[in-house]
Amino acid sequence: MIVVAKDRVSDFTTEPGIEVRILGFGQARERHAYMPAAPVKAARRALDAAGLSVDRIDVFKSHNPFVVNDIVFARETGVDAAKMNNYGCSLVFGHPQGPTGLRLLIEMIEELAIRGGGTGLFHGCAAGDTAMAVVLSVADRRGQTRA
Repeated sequence: MIVVAKDRVSDFTTEPGIEVRILGFGQARERHAYMPAAPVKAARRALDAAGLSVDRIDVFKSHNPFVVNDIVFARETGVDAAKMNNYGCSLVFGHPQGPTGLRLLIEMIEELAIRGGGTGLFHGCAAGDTAMAVVLSVADRRGQTRA
């Protein structure tokens, strides 16, 4: 994945009508053996950085090598777990955080583009008790977002 300034996008895309923007990023660390709590903290930090609340998110993706991560996330945020990972999750296609995270980010962008735009939240655990999260917006082909 390449992150570029807006004026360089046309050099790298075959879909110039779709605009992807990073709205917020968050990281967190939890005390030892409380890994499922770290993605919740990271997601809240990313949402705060984006200036959004969880109810403004259209698509949720998570790197969840253990289903308990999604259960804790749903319980702590009020997100319906059935609305997360609409095309599968890392329990299905692998565990390594780097490639799994990138795959889920691309999948989130694609899902938002199919929907005509909106906002997405990816969160995932890494290295035991750490986590990261990112909030993205995807503009539809008319240059508008639903966010």
